Amino acid sequence: MVEKYIKVENGNLWTEKIGQGVPVILISGGPGSCNYLEPLSNLIEDICEVIMFDPKGCGRSNYDGNGYNFEACLQDIENIREEYGLKNWVVIGHSWGADLGLAYSLLYPKSVIGYVSISGTGIQNDRDWKETYNRNIVEIDELKPNFEYEANKIVHRSLINSWREFIKKPLLLREISQIDLPSLFIYAENDIRPSWSIKQVSNLIPNSRYIEIEGAEHYIWLNKKKELGEALKPFIKLTMHYVEQAKIEGETDNGLRYKIGE
Repeated sequence: MVEKYIKVENGNLWTEKIGQGVPVILISGGPGSCNYLEPLSNLIEDICEVIMFDPKGCGRSNYDGNGYNFEACLQDIENIREEYGLKNWVVIGHSWGADLGLAYSLLYPKSVIGYVSISGTGIQNDRDWKETYNRNIVEIDELKPNFEYEANKIVHRSLINSWREFIKKPLLLREISQIDLPSLFIYAENDIRPSWSIKQVSNLIPNSRYIEIEGAEHYIWLNKKKELGEALKPFIKLTMHYVEQAKIEGETDNGLRYKIGE
């Protein structure tokens, strides 16, 4: 295990690297939450070099400011990749972190060899979606992990506002439909958040697969850890198999010419 603080604009990021194999970055949700994805790391670190981090102003990462936009958050992720000397990696995000991972894959495509969305929320600011979520969060008791640190409400609000501006880009959906990455969308059958928005994004990306884990909740590893691992590992292994094969055949720089399910 390697623990490292990385200097970025207006702050220092706490990061941790564990395992060896396929390079992977895990992005927690929130926004404004500390890293809570260690249980997810435990599922894949036997085949992956997993990097986790606390965003600026959250958990062990300090920040000298009053909030920042999501583009700055993406640049921080790119700084982590460069600091660890990685050419590219598989991006795995949970909840809002899955949406951030999608934007990172869109804006930094050469840094990504595969993208995984776990319990994402999608490209939407829909009133019906929000009403369903707010009703379910009151009526249904949702399993949650124990967070080591309280969420940063200022960071949360600044990133949410920035994200809502970003998703209004007129060409955004067309740009997502042109993503040339193997992509996996994992959702929980019993998530209190509606799934339609994630199904829409999954169907936008040509090289994509959608999996819904029966009986799972939003934090899937809390009650369906085995099933989550069984969904993740084959995708990661297949991604790297075709990356290596493409390098041998000289097809592409990062070997993305294959179809999920082959």
